[in-house]
Amino acid sequence: MEENNRPPGSDESMLERARSTFWGYLGCELVPGHEHEAVVELDIREHHRNLIGIMHGGVHTALLDSAMGLAAMAARPDEDVVTSSLNIHFTSPARAGRVRAIATVVHMSRRTITTEGRLFTEDGKLSSMATASFRVIDRKS
Repeated sequence: MEENNRPPGSDESMLERARSTFWGYLGCELVPGHEHEAVVELDIREHHRNLIGIMHGGVHTALLDSAMGLAAMAARPDEDVVTSSLNIHFTSPARAGRVRAIATVVHMSRRTITTEGRLFTEDGKLSSMATASFRVIDRKS
């Protein structure tokens, strides 16, 4: 992690741009973590819940995809990456409070980055986990 406790490549301008995207719409926040990991948190609001009152699976997936994407971006700061596949397992419901997604890179090749992510409830319970592959693409000017 850089001195500001953000993943490498996650400068203020990137975070500012993210506020007007799906990231900001969801209410995601990048928080300090350990070296070589991306940490994203979210306060569960009513619009994040499904009809039975737990956090919607799409919100789990979006948070984990965002965290794993940040980890992949940090690994290749001079290139762009896009999600090419994502597999998720839901282990326990997230009902209220703040959730935390933690993601790391587990493998890299010339054109593919493989990541893993885990989403925890406020009390530290594993709520979902995922793996994703990201395709490294040439940055467009």
